[in-house]
Amino acid sequence: MTTISNVTKAVPTLDWLSDVNVFAVNRIPAHSDHYYYETVAEAQRFAPRKMRHDLNGSWKFSYNVNPQNRPVEFYKLDFNCAGWGDISVPGHIQLQGYGKPQYVNTMYPWDGLNEIRPPELPTDHNPVGSYVKYFNLPDNMHNKPVYISFQGVESAFYVWLNGEFVGYSEDSFTPAEFELTPYLVDGENKLAVEVYQRSTGSWLEDQDFWRFSGIFRDVYLYTVPEIHVSDLHVQPELDATFTKGTLHAKLKLQGHIPAKITAELLDTHGNLVAAANGTQIEDKWSITLPVENPELWSAESPYLYKLMIQVYNESNSLVEVVPQKVGFRRFELVNKIMHLNGKRVVFKGVNRHEFNPRSGRAITKEDMLWDIKTLKRHNINAVRTSHYPNQTYWYELCDEYGIYVIDEMNLETHGSWQKLGKVEPSWNIPGNKLEWQDIVMDRAISMVERDKNHPSILIWSCGNESYAGEVILNVSNYFRKVDPSRLVHYEGVTRNRTYNDTSDMESRMYAKPDEIEKYLTENPEKPYISCEYIHAMGNSLGGMYKYTDLEQKYPMYQGGFIWDYIDQSIYKKDRYGNEYLAYGGDFDDRPTDYGFCTNGIVYANRELSPKMQEVKFLYQNFKLEPDQNGVLVKNESLFTNTEDYVLEYAISFEGKELYRTTLIAAVEPQSVRRFEFTWPAGFDSPSGEYSIQTSLKLKKSTLWAEAGFEIAFGQYVYAKGKKVLTPVNGELRVAHGDVNIGVHGRDFTVMFSKAHGSLVSLNFAGKEMIALPPVPLFWRATTDNDRGFSQGFDSGLWYAASLARKCVHLEVEENKRQVSVAFTYKFSIHDQIEVKTTYTVSPDGSVRVKSVYKGAANLPQMPIFALSFKVPADYQQLEWYAMGPEENYVDRAKGARLGTFKNTVADNLSGYVMPQESGNRTGVRRLDVTNDNGQGIRISSVSDPVECNVSPYTAFELEHANHLYELPKVHYSVVTVAGKQMGVGGDDSWGASVHKEHLIPADQVMEFEFKIERI
Repeated sequence: MTTISNVTKAVPTLDWLSDVNVFAVNRIPAHSDHYYYETVAEAQRFAPRKMRHDLNGSWKFSYNVNPQNRPVEFYKLDFNCAGWGDISVPGHIQLQGYGKPQYVNTMYPWDGLNEIRPPELPTDHNPVGSYVKYFNLPDNMHNKPVYISFQGVESAFYVWLNGEFVGYSEDSFTPAEFELTPYLVDGENKLAVEVYQRSTGSWLEDQDFWRFSGIFRDVYLYTVPEIHVSDLHVQPELDATFTKGTLHAKLKLQGHIPAKITAELLDTHGNLVAAANGTQIEDKWSITLPVENPELWSAESPYLYKLMIQVYNESNSLVEVVPQKVGFRRFELVNKIMHLNGKRVVFKGVNRHEFNPRSGRAITKEDMLWDIKTLKRHNINAVRTSHYPNQTYWYELCDEYGIYVIDEMNLETHGSWQKLGKVEPSWNIPGNKLEWQDIVMDRAISMVERDKNHPSILIWSCGNESYAGEVILNVSNYFRKVDPSRLVHYEGVTRNRTYNDTSDMESRMYAKPDEIEKYLTENPEKPYISCEYIHAMGNSLGGMYKYTDLEQKYPMYQGGFIWDYIDQSIYKKDRYGNEYLAYGGDFDDRPTDYGFCTNGIVYANRELSPKMQEVKFLYQNFKLEPDQNGVLVKNESLFTNTEDYVLEYAISFEGKELYRTTLIAAVEPQSVRRFEFTWPAGFDSPSGEYSIQTSLKLKKSTLWAEAGFEIAFGQYVYAKGKKVLTPVNGELRVAHGDVNIGVHGRDFTVMFSKAHGSLVSLNFAGKEMIALPPVPLFWRATTDNDRGFSQGFDSGLWYAASLARKCVHLEVEENKRQVSVAFTYKFSIHDQIEVKTTYTVSPDGSVRVKSVYKGAANLPQMPIFALSFKVPADYQQLEWYAMGPEENYVDRAKGARLGTFKNTVADNLSGYVMPQESGNRTGVRRLDVTNDNGQGIRISSVSDPVECNVSPYTAFELEHANHLYELPKVHYSVVTVAGKQMGVGGDDSWGASVHKEHLIPADQVMEFEFKIERI
């Protein structure tokens, strides 16, 4: 047993906060996160742990902005803190009414406030949280050793019990544990914890996230049996044939010497697979279990055995049972390619911060369950724990559900070597500064020792964006030495190739597809991954297909990790008491990087963003390529036969389903097979457009989805014959006024204004549909990516062109069956460009609209070529026959499918935290805009499909709002019909333009045509 004699009688001092050599005082060495129990029955079901006592909940609390003002002697028994406030643990100080949260990306949070260099700390602003918790020791812990575990405290803290100093620790994201036994008293005990926001560790925790502090993960007491497995290292090994397994387990014991240790390996049904007794060599114990033809672990089939270790004392009584889940898998480099269980693996990954919009990084098990199911449901097979070790429960979920993990140590020193985007490592840490070696290595050790038994972890990461040097190279060699079963990752060597050996793979951030291809075609030495790519800030993810297209083209391209999973935005109230999702700067935090924290494919409130539609499709393991007669099934999975799914296929005519059926399509992994359709006779006789949809759906329910859930789809669209347009009979009456031209039918009026130069009225049976006339539109509300590549600066003249125009010519053509009115517009930005919009009215009241643009040289790219008009807000029901169901753009439409979808105008405004362009649909054949009674207008394409958007707001209202709450009350539905809109891009959000083929050059002739008719 650890006793008082092993505990250092240290005198705590504030000097430790800025001393790189002091980062752990009296802290128990890091160890595995295994479960342990007193009985087999408890262990078999992983029961709640009786040898733990939760200290979460309400604590007494005092907040001070710097150490000078803190209550220095608050830990003493006679200090009365009854008058203090309360705070919840786990939780961040800054989200509970004390201080304020601050968001910065790369710069240190004190930049511009304090002129300091590592390891100096701000003295005027280093918030201190003084916590006090009173507790009585549970009965089952009396006369036993007692320890306390802090699972996460940011960023440094001191601990006292009953007035006696216990210990000190840094590293916000791995557990810190201390023995309390010598300091416990009968009855009530006073636990005091002093937490500092700034410490030496803060220089190593410059991640792109909100800067919080406090006790933000669980706190609990625990005890151990008389003989305790204090550390367990399981090492499942496979031979080269993957048919013979050997399970090695190394045990470190605490307490008395056991009489014996036994081990049983059980399969998922509880059947015995292998059994053995432990062997002792000196003071260490080990277990070896041979396993014939073991079931293998992978993300596709995460098979977990259960190892049951039983420890007996000298009386041959069972004193401890350790249940450990075990996955047999072999991860290795073969011919410069990463292989899992003998197969080349492709990471279809995402970076994931732990985040909740109300509690910050103090996330719950429910949050994690939602996240893991969301990953699986959207074909995401890998996570990088950006940029710190996560809660233990997350790794358990990844083991169980099947997610590959890059486990990243808590290290980022971005602000020490990159300033305003330029590499300037003159004072980079840790670099080659060996005085930082121990504090950095401690973080690596803490991560490895806790997480080493999780089969989901394939790769250890040396941290993020900390440049390169001897210290991090030494960390990578530590990983290799203690755990040769995993590879080592570090992207920072791209900045300094002297330390290229730090990483086992070529890992880059935001390399463009052509840059990746260049690497892969120049005899590369290492496999390639993008540890961060396709920056998902706001309306983004355009061009993602250019990356996933590389998966089958280059064997050494092994995927990437989207930045990132979830928006880091926090609920706040506006001046009227209404909640909104806030970003950097909204809390008066300075310095700040404003909205750069909103890069998720999931909104902060855990609602899916429309970007997820593209992710799910491009990350499919199964590719379905149908034609009129059958479907080619490409099974790109490594271990899964498609017979586990039902192949469903259906055909629709002009958006209306005609027939649907299923078949069982068995395709072996890494294989291709074609299956023929069986259609009913004469099903496609009418002329028009047909759409064949194929999908793979779960045959049985899983942990993450119910039976029938779609996991992959593919579509084929074809036209048969030619549409015959039925002549419209009837008469039109034209009234030529001095100012207006009115075209009248039996129960409708279409009016054009010479003064306004546009269609001004579309009145059906007394109901006016035009609230504001159609005008040419060349500007879209700036997206985050647009802002990043300075579209407002480079193409801002199109904003001006959208605000004003001059009608220079009016033409009217009349005949018995139709009347055409055409307006030609000129624009101040260039004397050569013009737009001609022609409205052709038929006797049934329908209006065909044709818009033609004639461009000119030397103009910047055009964001959109469209017509936009307003209808009353009562017309807010939408039914689309278009690409959907979620919003899509020309460079983000691979995951969209042609079909009939419904939503509302309000729903069509996506939840991007900063208002911007959203809600567009490509491939629009038909769009109904109606009121609740089903009355309104239909917009339909005439020849080529168009793009459409219906929003509660104009592009200009969205442009000038920085938050959703700044938008005005809704009075209209704004209808925008476009011939073209540029893509949204996403290679990065700080300079990368949309790919050339998805831009709109302004020097060309463009036209589009659509029809408006009543419903």
